[in-house]
Amino acid sequence: MNTPLRPPLRLGIAGLGTVGAGVVKIVQKHRDLLTARAGRPIEITAVSARSKGRDRGVPLDAYAWEDTPEALASRDDVDLFVELIGGEEGPAKAATEAAIASGKDVVTANKAMLALHGQALAEAAEAKGHVIRFEAAVAGGIPVVKALTEGLAGNEVIRVMGVMNGTCNYILTRMQNAGLSYQDVFAEADKLGYLEADPTLDVGGIDAGHKLALLASIAFGTRVNFAAMEIEGIERISIDDIRQAADMGFRIKLLGVAQMTGRGLESRMSPCLVPATSPLGQLENATNMVVLEGDASGQIVLRGAGAGEGPTASAVMSDIIDIARGTRLSTFGQPAAALRPTQGARASAPAPFYLRLALVDKPGALAKIAAVLGDAGISIDRMRQYGHEATTAPVLIVTHKTTRSALDEAVEAMHGTDVLAAAPVAIRIEEV
Repeated sequence: MNTPLRPPLRLGIAGLGTVGAGVVKIVQKHRDLLTARAGRPIEITAVSARSKGRDRGVPLDAYAWEDTPEALASRDDVDLFVELIGGEEGPAKAATEAAIASGKDVVTANKAMLALHGQALAEAAEAKGHVIRFEAAVAGGIPVVKALTEGLAGNEVIRVMGVMNGTCNYILTRMQNAGLSYQDVFAEADKLGYLEADPTLDVGGIDAGHKLALLASIAFGTRVNFAAMEIEGIERISIDDIRQAADMGFRIKLLGVAQMTGRGLESRMSPCLVPATSPLGQLENATNMVVLEGDASGQIVLRGAGAGEGPTASAVMSDIIDIARGTRLSTFGQPAAALRPTQGARASAPAPFYLRLALVDKPGALAKIAAVLGDAGISIDRMRQYGHEATTAPVLIVTHKTTRSALDEAVEAMHGTDVLAAAPVAIRIEEV
């Protein structure tokens, strides 16, 4: 006996850039497959973007056009509002609020908006019995949101960790493999179109920080607290750091780590040295990887394309199909009103650190640095001087395990000496 199909799920898509056009292509190409998997047809009824006349490589004539996303979000013939505009404020946020007010579910790829306003938006949607889904906002085509909200729902999550910005990983692996400077690879990435309009969102760690904040909320049942995250980008990583790390058996990655402690939620996005033989150490180019650790599941490693038309549109479609099937999950895995506020906690777990120094080339300089480290209770595991220059002496130190606060205290004290030729670079060596 054939079960009759339910009425179509009618989409309104706001934003027809790379991802938006990719979603339209999937709906058009896989119409019958989507119907079979969702148990009902999935149709696009209306779209909106900044320019109506632009060629997006996909036919749009069959859909109604709205000049503003807010108007699209309020249409009576739209059941599900798909927000692919981007930006933490402005039209994206206003249209999402309009969709919620008019009683619609929302699918979005907007990590910045959710990292800053996700709590309020989720509470507003859930109060009306509707959902916000955002698989595409984190790690592109990797189904990490679904892994946390569904696959690991029976676990107490111990730690979330990963490489979540493909541009940074491309820059660091390109420096490693081609022996190029940060500045050269940055310019190359810019020409290839890998960088955001504001490059600091990528290389400054902000984009990846938004993603980690969302995953931490799901993992630990807390309100999104992006403001409490410690963020450091890759701008100060030099080709010397890349080479010295490799000599010691490490790779440098922009690594996000979140874990709950007795002092609050520890979350940081910063360059780290990881073992070259580890899954994270072997991650190349623009690929993302997220590592989830549950008390029952153990360590789960998810790897895949972190951006691009196909992977991100695929993630958008996974949320659309879930809603078409009738799957109703709270935005962050449990009711938003029940999420706990939490204080941010600075990383306190001891770890070894890599410390690169440029010292003034004069007698006693290295002894002063060693004395400063000793006064801060930091012992030296390895030390070497390399590439002696005319007026400066580059020095590399690897410490035994210490805390970041102790190291920062030592670095601050180093500035009070007269032997620093440049600001020190300190990178945590992470156990993964």
